[in-house]
Amino acid sequence: MRNKISIIFIIFIFSGMIFSCGLSTFFNNVSNASTAIADANNAANEDITPEQEYYIGRAVAANLLGRYKLYTRNQNLTNYLNQICAAITINSPQPDIYNGYHVAILDTDEINAFATSGGHIFVTRGIINAADTEDGLAGIIAHEVAHIQLKHGISAIKSSRKTQAMLVTNTAIAGVAGGTDVKQLTDALNDSFMEFVQTLVSNGYAKNQEFDADTKAVSLMASAGYNPAGLTKMLMSLGHFQKPDSGFGKTHPSPEERIANAQKSVKKHKATYKAARAKRFATATK
Repeated sequence: MRNKISIIFIIFIFSGMIFSCGLSTFFNNVSNASTAIADANNAANEDITPEQEYYIGRAVAANLLGRYKLYTRNQNLTNYLNQICAAITINSPQPDIYNGYHVAILDTDEINAFATSGGHIFVTRGIINAADTEDGLAGIIAHEVAHIQLKHGISAIKSSRKTQAMLVTNTAIAGVAGGTDVKQLTDALNDSFMEFVQTLVSNGYAKNQEFDADTKAVSLMASAGYNPAGLTKMLMSLGHFQKPDSGFGKTHPSPEERIANAQKSVKKHKATYKAARAKRFATATK
């Protein structure tokens, strides 16, 4: 009888220990879920500071430089592009940002250009070679400056954060309901930012953002004394080189669409021409 009582007692204690451990795991999962959801939603709703914009931009720039090499054989050309950029930005509504605007050349024949929220502007050798005037180069740089000033990259980041917050919430709830460690489930989402960066670099901005950047670029060019028609002429030139599955063709709308959109703004500004620009262009790009 005593042996039976002892066995029952041991089973009771053992069952209690199992129940206690299970309950502890459950509450731990709930705690992890609450923390994950709170962190994700806080990130989705918080404002991004100028300093954060810069460091986000650095992450995008690092991703780009992992794909392309910098062109360093002609520092005068790089300086020339930065002078064009300075002329555009100093006459713009936002002449100063956290760490300034900087233009660098990517050593590739691919025709493309990129901008990050941190003020980094990258243009390829291919797109420089496709230009035949300083106004054309100014159009490309003004377009990238427009992306920065219109905060297209930051807008995409915020949208990505909201999507991530929903994913974390759903994942966390599923984890608690299924008795799985929420941390294991949410760890898979930790790389979502870099995945977003890679997607942005590969696919570019939304079509309406590209059109908005062209419209603003025309205004930026006019304010800096450039001929706004230089942008549409540059787009016509790109139409001869652009391939739909690479470079500009992969990250931007077609030149025809962009020209039709930009022409609406170009007509509002007076065309200008200065011989000094032609001379500078010939010297810098020879």
